[in-house]
Amino acid sequence: MTVELGEGDFRYEALPEWEQLPDGVTLVEVPGVAVDANDTVFVLSRNTEHPVMVFEADGSFLRSWGAGTFSARTHGIWIGPEGDVFCADDGTHTITRWTPEGELEQTLGVPNEPAAAWSGQPFNRPTHAAISPRSGDLFVTDGYGNSCVHRFSPDGKHLLTWGEPGIDEGQFIRPHNLAIDDEGLIYVADRECHRVQVFDEEGHFVTMWSNIHRPDGLTLAADGNIYIGELNGFPGVDTAPGLGHRVSVLNRDGELLARFGHPEEGEGAGHFIAPHGIAVDSRGDIYVGEVSTTIRGRGLDPPREMKSLKKLRRLP
Repeated sequence: MTVELGEGDFRYEALPEWEQLPDGVTLVEVPGVAVDANDTVFVLSRNTEHPVMVFEADGSFLRSWGAGTFSARTHGIWIGPEGDVFCADDGTHTITRWTPEGELEQTLGVPNEPAAAWSGQPFNRPTHAAISPRSGDLFVTDGYGNSCVHRFSPDGKHLLTWGEPGIDEGQFIRPHNLAIDDEGLIYVADRECHRVQVFDEEGHFVTMWSNIHRPDGLTLAADGNIYIGELNGFPGVDTAPGLGHRVSVLNRDGELLARFGHPEEGEGAGHFIAPHGIAVDSRGDIYVGEVSTTIRGRGLDPPREMKSLKKLRRLP
């Protein structure tokens, strides 16, 4: 049974099922999801035999690729203007660029050789990457073992780094995902500070939005708005109603336009457990990838894989 959720101009039909997986294949969990210009859906899973799974918009399975390259700690995925697929793997400490068919074109970072923790050098458990439509340069959030953002030229030359551990402007606790608009403004989900920080391409602080609970997935949609998946609470209050496990929509001034998701976490339509990656297609449909098994499933008795991919179909 589908469930309607949302408010105002942002109303959706939450589908109970969407992805049509081959027999014997599971997602394990979905840290990242992205859509290309044709609304083809690229799902970054933690199934090491099928790290990147590709689907039609109706959920039909097309192909998978990446086995042997990714760890079980895949993290973020983004599709560039030419259709190239950028993947962050915080287990191998790399950013990789692929063709849509799964041919590896570029690797930033030395696989399995991290920079020293908190050194500000690329990379120590990077989380996400995106190209600026203004400059064409690549920006990377780095991430779990660093607290900074790096800038690279298209050929992979390291140009700039900014950020350090902290809670002041321009500092981060966990820079998680980022999006870049056509003016070159960079929106960084600073998860454990419960905020989004906005910078220019030189790393200069512009503003921050502080009304967001543990922002994880973050994407700039075709409608010009920022869609954010909010992770659930901290240990001790991790199942408290209304703390995360929801989706928020903000305009580029940081004004909250809509927020939806049941106040209680869950696997059913209209509920979330651990939103981690988010994408919006040309029709306004939303895809939410969740790290449900890490956050909740592995602690169950017995442990089990939990639902980790949701589609919300936008209503007219």
